[in-house]
Amino acid sequence: MTTNAPRVIGMLGGMSWESSAQYYRLANELVRERLGGLHSARIVLASVDFADVEALQATGRWEEAGHLLAEAAKGLEAAGADLLLICTNTMHKVADQVQAAIGIPLLHLGDATAQAVTRAGLTTVGLLGTAFTMEQDFYRDRLTSHGLRVLIPAPDDRAEVHRIIYDELCLGVVREESRQAYRAAIVRLVQAGAEGVVLGCTEIELLVSETDSPVPVFPTTRLHVEAAVDASLATPGSV
Repeated sequence: MTTNAPRVIGMLGGMSWESSAQYYRLANELVRERLGGLHSARIVLASVDFADVEALQATGRWEEAGHLLAEAAKGLEAAGADLLLICTNTMHKVADQVQAAIGIPLLHLGDATAQAVTRAGLTTVGLLGTAFTMEQDFYRDRLTSHGLRVLIPAPDDRAEVHRIIYDELCLGVVREESRQAYRAAIVRLVQAGAEGVVLGCTEIELLVSETDSPVPVFPTTRLHVEAAVDASLATPGSV
């Protein structure tokens, strides 16, 4: 191995595997675009059983969920990862617990997203995601720490957005009716003052894109992967 080899990206995935597959695909596509030829990303992947994680989420056992992910993260570090991605927005609730368990940097999805919003010159965004992500403060506070104002949908929209994620998108089901529901929720966020919309669940990108919104959307999966590839290919010592 040469001293200037790209850093190894550790992906803590499986939450759900549908979105983790997008993480893997995007990372390899971006590395190929940047380096050309037959280049691909250097990745180690740990894929947990989402059924176990979802059960902990539903019962509020976040410390146990954090321990589960921390152990998986330690395995990725032992396997040679130089940096870590938690391949899900919701489980960034336990990001500090995971980071405390490892000696490699965790690239926080909220930071990558907020930086993209700031580069676009926006200050107020709507947030779509699981009920945990929309209603709890762990993710919104990360965005507001970058100077952003964060709006969330009304209760009925939040419930439908959450239901579609768990009952459909996490199972690989993409329905036109659900796309229309998301479009309507986005319009209502824009009417409330959102200048852009954060697709704050990695599965949402399976359903909606920029063509479904009258304002810019910020696809967190792609933004997270772009940050990881930037770090992977950066000059050694710069991260």
